[in-house]
Order: sequence, then C-alpha cells, then structure tokens
Amino acid sequence: MKDHFQIVRDYLLELGYDITAEDAEEQLFIINDEDEGIRNMVIDCEDPILIIEQFILDLKNVEGNVLRELLKKNREVVHGAFCLDDSGNRLLFRDTLQIENLDLNELEASINSLKLLMAEYSTQLIAFNNLSVMA
Repeated sequence: MKDHFQIVRDYLLELGYDITAEDAEEQLFIINDEDEGIRNMVIDCEDPILIIEQFILDLKNVEGNVLRELLKKNREVVHGAFCLDDSGNRLLFRDTLQIENLDLNELEASINSLKLLMAEYSTQLIAFNNLSVMA
C-alpha cells in the first residue's frame, strides 16, 4: 500500500514549498509561498482524492454580479476553480486530484493554476474585496 501522505510531502518539498504545518493523523499539510500568492494553502490527502484549498477573500454582502463574474472566470481556470465555503461568505480556490496515481507534474500544475489566477486576476479580486468591505 502506498504512503500517499509521504509521497505528497516529498512532492511539496521537491517543488520548494514551505510546509508550515503537517498532521499525519489528519493527512494534511499547510504550505506557503507568499511571493507567489500561496498563503496557508491546505493540501488534504483524503483517499481517494487530494484536496487543494486556498482561502482568497471574504465576500460579505456582495451582489450577484460579483458571483457571476467569478463563475465566468472559472471557465478560464486551467485546474481548480473558485468556490464558496459552507457559509457562502468566503471565496476559495479548490482543486481535487486522484491520489492513487498522482504525480509531481500534476500537483505542480494544480498549484501553478492558482498562482496564474492570482497574478492575472488580482486587481479584480481586490475590487471585489473593496465592494464587500463597503457593503
């Protein structure tokens, strides 16, 4: 039986991520690369999938137009997507990958998708955040 937790850990280290926390019992990691927009990203080894989740910003009292724009942007995201948490007030980036045959390139592509999204869309996200704060 494969030790998916250790495999993912090795991949994260090989990719140069700072693992700021890990919990072998819960099978999860918290990683950071703040220069690239990665802050407290959760990597959760929930066999049979790997869940990658990053908090983006709070969206309180936003209009439907903001949510519509986020859904439209999802169409352009290569890996993962914007989603809301259970409260409906927190915008997240989330991706899921099959853990059984996960490879380094697949994990890297998923995380790079968020980096690219943050680089290309940060101005709009800041505007959404400002709308939320003013509401």
